[in-house]
Amino acid sequence: MGIVHLNGQLLPEEQAKIPVTDRGFLFGDGVYEVIPAYAGNFFHLDEHLARLQNSLDGVHISNPHSSAQWRQLLKQLLNANHANKADYSIYLQITRGSAARREHAFPQETHPTVFASATPIIKPSDETYAQGISAITLEDTRWKQCHIKAISLLPNILLRQQAVEAGAAEAILLKEGYLTEGAASNVFIVLKDEILTPPKSAELLPGITRDVVLELTQQQGLNSREAQISEQQLREASEIWVTSSTREILAVTQLDDQPVGKGKPGPLWSRIYADYQTFKKQLRQPATR
Repeated sequence: MGIVHLNGQLLPEEQAKIPVTDRGFLFGDGVYEVIPAYAGNFFHLDEHLARLQNSLDGVHISNPHSSAQWRQLLKQLLNANHANKADYSIYLQITRGSAARREHAFPQETHPTVFASATPIIKPSDETYAQGISAITLEDTRWKQCHIKAISLLPNILLRQQAVEAGAAEAILLKEGYLTEGAASNVFIVLKDEILTPPKSAELLPGITRDVVLELTQQQGLNSREAQISEQQLREASEIWVTSSTREILAVTQLDDQPVGKGKPGPLWSRIYADYQTFKKQLRQPATR
């Protein structure tokens, strides 16, 4: 068991408790963020905190801390877990807090519940990166504000479970004939040597890893852009990638039981994956000198 942060206290995970009246427990009324830290160095922390602020604004919860306070709090959490020499994932959750009565309308006075934990990042195996993963396409049945990183993830869970039960690693979601994202990832495709990813909108989460990957493609002078992607274009792609904070960049080599391209990770994926590993290595350096 590790050390967690709960409402200003660092304490063993098994001692952390919230009231059963907390609206996060009763309604899923809250937001969350996942922040990688490599050898004690946060991965684009400012961008993660900006996305957290966007989510809080979207559900009308006041941010309990400034950016400087968040940085100090999360650094203390890493130190308490002796997490400064390995790769850790910080899970941060803020709910609206507890109320005297269970009712849907926002209570007049509540204090947000702030919880954070740090756990070692368990990446997919080298074999998984080398072979790629399988995915299935599903209709995107989620709500209309997917840009908010809300803790009420039941629609995503149900879609991801359909993929698991079909023997796939991810569900790639389509809405009205166009690609949105994965059940727990953003999606890129390679079509005629052009790298495409859906533009940011309320229909998908603005992924931090997604943004970094897009920056890497542009730094390398590759032909990449944001664009609406039709189901037909998805199926014609020579490469498909999914990106997330902890799985980083994975190649999808099978879609709906059909091979993607040659059925193995493509050359552009290999290039960007290598660039991403170099980026991580550089991020680790200040803490290892």
